[in-house]
Amino acid sequence: MMWVAQKFGAHSISYAFYGIFKYNLRTKVFPWARRTYGHYGQWQRHWVFQQDCAPSHKAEETQNLIRDNVPEFIEVDISSQRNNGEWPPNSPDLSILDYSLWSILEAEACSKPHQSVEALKKSLVKAWNAIPQEVIDRAVDDFPKRLKKCIDARGGHFENK
Repeated sequence: MMWVAQKFGAHSISYAFYGIFKYNLRTKVFPWARRTYGHYGQWQRHWVFQQDCAPSHKAEETQNLIRDNVPEFIEVDISSQRNNGEWPPNSPDLSILDYSLWSILEAEACSKPHQSVEALKKSLVKAWNAIPQEVIDRAVDDFPKRLKKCIDARGGHFENK
C-alpha cells in the first residue's frame, strides 16, 4: 500500500507499507499528522482525511479509528444497509493519486523489475519524492473542478467528458 499526503505548496510525505491498515494508521499516519498539523482538538491547520474505498479502509472499526483521530473525515459507506457515507464508492475520478499522480509513479518506479517488495517500496518513495511540487499543486488545484464534474454527472463516471 502506498500512502501519501497531498497538500498545496509543500512536498508531502509518503509511506509504502503493507500489513494491517489500522496499525499503519496508528504508527505512521497519525504521528505524521500530529507533527504536521498539531494534536487532535488543537489543530494548527485544518486538514481532511480522504481515502479510497479499499475493503480494509471501509471496516467499521477502521472508520471509527479515523473519525476519532482526525479533524475531518470523508466517510465511506460501510454496508449496503447503512447509506451513511459521504464518499462515492469506486471513485478514481476523485482521487488525486488516481487521476493525476499514479501514472507518474508507475512510469518511474515500475520501469524496471524489483527483486523484493522492499526494493519496490523504496522505488515508489523515491519516485514520489522526485515529483515536482508544481505537479502536485496542479493536481490539488484541479480537485474542485473534478468535484463539480462529478456533481454534474450525478455521481457517475465523467473522465474525458
